[in-house]
Amino acid sequence: MAKFTFNMPDVGEGVAEAEIVEWQVKVGDTVSEDQHLVDVMTDKATIDIESPVDGKVIEVAGEVGDVISVGAMLLVIEVEGDAADDEAPETEAAPAPAPEPAVVAAPEDEPEPKSEPASSATTDDEKVELFSGPPGTGKTIAAKVLATPAVRKRARELGVDLAQVKPAEDGRVRHGDLDQFLSYNAGGGFAAAGKTREDEAIKVIGLRKRIAQNMSAAKRNIPHFTYVEECDVTELERMRAQLNSARGEKPKLTMLPLLISAICKLIPDYPMINARFDDEANVVTRHGSVHLGMATQTDSGLMVPVIKDAQNRNLWQLANEIGRLANAARDGSAKSDELSGSTLTVTSLGPLGGVATTPVINRPEVAIIGPNRIIERPMFVTGPDGQERIEKRKLMNISISCDHRVVDGYDAASFVQDMKKLIETPVLLLSE
Repeated sequence: MAKFTFNMPDVGEGVAEAEIVEWQVKVGDTVSEDQHLVDVMTDKATIDIESPVDGKVIEVAGEVGDVISVGAMLLVIEVEGDAADDEAPETEAAPAPAPEPAVVAAPEDEPEPKSEPASSATTDDEKVELFSGPPGTGKTIAAKVLATPAVRKRARELGVDLAQVKPAEDGRVRHGDLDQFLSYNAGGGFAAAGKTREDEAIKVIGLRKRIAQNMSAAKRNIPHFTYVEECDVTELERMRAQLNSARGEKPKLTMLPLLISAICKLIPDYPMINARFDDEANVVTRHGSVHLGMATQTDSGLMVPVIKDAQNRNLWQLANEIGRLANAARDGSAKSDELSGSTLTVTSLGPLGGVATTPVINRPEVAIIGPNRIIERPMFVTGPDGQERIEKRKLMNISISCDHRVVDGYDAASFVQDMKKLIETPVLLLSE
């Protein structure tokens, strides 16, 4: 038999290392050529590594969460043959386990410890409970309540006075009596607020580790500021409903394609918003095309698929691309180039969006835009006759976080105010 050392392959241009996300095999498993061995994650995507040979796994490089450099040993496979692979590292014999310390049995004739004589004082089973007497008397009445320490401890945790619990038999309060009291007094605040769960330690690996690193770097290196403005989206919602009613085979329009269209229409006037800052080279690149990142929640964590050249797409094309990329991110089929290269990001929690958000910038971008939840509220509006009246209107806050090294507060505020005008006069979105 021979040993075949399988080194970490080159999994992409510019990739020097990858993190082990999940082993699909273990030491002792028999594998076949092209069998899925391990999932690794680079800065760009999660990649399946397959076996180049048939054989038996005799060594693996590390555990989930470990980072392996390209070209370093990933695992060793025992294959058919006579000549041993010189590159295969020799496995060291495991050290012999230390001998267990001998357990010495106590002599059988050792006398039992003598019990202390019973005290005339009240035992823990018969502690005296003090409770208030009749109202207005100012007296405290002492009553002997019989209960075990466990019942007393539980009653203390629940805030229950045992003197108020009626025992079922022999004057001793038991757990069943306490349960009965709680069931009849559930509205009195005695019921437990929730259930106890065991502590759980979860290793931060894969996409969650990448998110943690990126968010930490963004907050550490970027001086954020956030600007929020309220927009009346009543007319925009009315237009969206009209477009959907006549859409035919086209995808259903949500609010997001309309907002992206407004962003793309304004970017030529605000190139500093659609930019990336290389703070090591001290260079800001203002991009002519809008490659719009779309923050998407998945089972693994937050991913940002990218709508390339969003400025060249109409509302229906944007809606179709939003749906396609969101599905690809959630089912894991998104390609690495679909998850990189964004120049500006939009993050939306839909109906969970809250009143206002302060989103974290997707570094090295310099801005991120966050539409919030739509709410209905009475507002003063001016009618065609010039008179003010109260109407129910649909309102939504727009948040924008910017890198203050690149974007000034005035520019961010001006951008959002112009976006507000487009949103509140939606016919402008469809004009040239």
